Amino acid sequence: MTEDTKPRQPNGASSIFRGKDGRWHGYVTVGIKDDGTPDRRHVSRKTRPEVTKAVRDLEKQRDSTGVRKAGQTWTVKTWLTHWVENIAAPNVGENTIDGYRVAVYHHLIPGLGAHRLEKLEPEHLERLYRRMQENGSAAGTAHQAHRTVKTAFNEAVRRRHLTINPASVAKAPKVEEEEVEPYTLEEVQRLLLEAGKHRNTARWVIALALGLRQGEALGLTWEDVDFEAGVLFVRRGRLRPRYKHGCGDKCGRKPGYCPQKINTRRETKATKTRAGKRTIGVPEQLLTLLRRHKEEQNRERVTARDLWVEKGYVFTSPTGEPLNPNTDHHKWKDLLKAAGVREGRLHDARHTAATVLLILGVPEAVVDRIMGWEPGKSARMRSRYQHLTGQILQQTAAKVGALLWGAAPSAPPPPPGGPTPAMNQDSGPAGPTVYVARLGERRIPFLHRDHAETVVKQWGTDHPDHAFEVEEWPRKKWEDKGPGGASAIRTSMPDRRTVHHAYALYLPGGERLNIGRDDQWSVAAWEFESDLYTDLPVRWHTTRRPGQEVEAHVRGIDAAAVGSAFAEACAAAVDRACRPEKYGDAEP
Repeated sequence: MTEDTKPRQPNGASSIFRGKDGRWHGYVTVGIKDDGTPDRRHVSRKTRPEVTKAVRDLEKQRDSTGVRKAGQTWTVKTWLTHWVENIAAPNVGENTIDGYRVAVYHHLIPGLGAHRLEKLEPEHLERLYRRMQENGSAAGTAHQAHRTVKTAFNEAVRRRHLTINPASVAKAPKVEEEEVEPYTLEEVQRLLLEAGKHRNTARWVIALALGLRQGEALGLTWEDVDFEAGVLFVRRGRLRPRYKHGCGDKCGRKPGYCPQKINTRRETKATKTRAGKRTIGVPEQLLTLLRRHKEEQNRERVTARDLWVEKGYVFTSPTGEPLNPNTDHHKWKDLLKAAGVREGRLHDARHTAATVLLILGVPEAVVDRIMGWEPGKSARMRSRYQHLTGQILQQTAAKVGALLWGAAPSAPPPPPGGPTPAMNQDSGPAGPTVYVARLGERRIPFLHRDHAETVVKQWGTDHPDHAFEVEEWPRKKWEDKGPGGASAIRTSMPDRRTVHHAYALYLPGGERLNIGRDDQWSVAAWEFESDLYTDLPVRWHTTRRPGQEVEAHVRGIDAAAVGSAFAEACAAAVDRACRPEKYGDAEP
């Protein structure tokens, strides 16, 4: 057989031969076409060694990464457009596809769209990222473009339009993750004090106390609030609206500012993950605030009359519509300025809530449930959201000192008028005995005798006409028969701070009503009077009663601050009594 003769090869094997045109040709089977016939690729060279090398290279490519699928010749523009609209859009969430479209249409196609898909090199991508940042884009924006194109090209590889993803080789833009400084207790108290003066007060308390994401908080409905069980059910998130013109694009404005704009997006969507769908325990103080918020919403419903749209949301506009996330963002910024608190993102409130859980020593599994983190990602999320504050570092240093040098860790100084010594500190290992403070007909169990004795002594001083003593119960007996069982046993003494109150009542028109009670009084916080308790220096509110009287109530742990705020609260109550329409109190 001569070299010019085309040899017969087994089915599927590569073949090399010299054609009538004088050139050497090679055929390599790389797979099966859509119609079931073999997919044979052709190469042609001037010499046999050249065509042999080309055939061997094609075989290696087939056996390793695979050979690009035959068919349409894609450019970067045509592939990215096809991918984002026909592949990604039906299979990802609304917020995700919005991010993809911005990266594709604003950055990737203008910068790389004319390239042949299989000819794109990693260096092309790296130069695009550099140009984006030189033109003013943040490193995070360039990184988002990189993640988007990497995802799009991964799909091209899976479909054999590409053999190698150039974005997997290209170096992604370096993003320095900014360290978030959670708000301090003092800053949180100032924010809550200021929030009490505005609509939807509970919106900000939920953000700072429970760490709900913005969409989760705005997506809450009253069906998600179980007042009897004291829990919130997080089931959905509020979506950012997307508008189109309702005027036929005649107003000359952007769709969002069109007087007849039409929202083209649903209001909410289910939580993204199973972990995001969760139940959260709510402090009693926040439940009280939510009850008051529901009453205020009912008054707004009456005032709005036919304008009210009943959709069941917890936080609404004055006409019942769900809050717009953009408006909510600006309200947060206004709240920071009014409270005199440093600039920060709304999401920083979530960091603050997570850090509070760390300070309180809440078990990691419970933290994951409250924050809605998936088990496989929870460790990374905790490291990102829970910040080591000065208090935590000091406590850790004290424990190290006690271990190495035998020095007992010192407790932080109590706040003014604060807890008695040893509050929240264990006074030795707990044994099988429960020490029960019997206060009249009431029994409070403690693991440590000195805690029970302190409570009994103070209560006996305040209530000399009642019986009081410390009882010893076997722990198993208390857990079986004691009120509240094991969940009622306390590891520390109740809060010994004093809460100061000031109160006034005004008739419609602004006249002060003498109701036969003191203007100011004090209550020991440890009495567990949840409706009267607060740990803020001062806070106040005004409320209109069903009979149209307006009450001003001030309370806090700083007596001087309560006295100073009383005049401001009374002035606000008089204004509310005289101008009910300003506060939405007017009768329909």
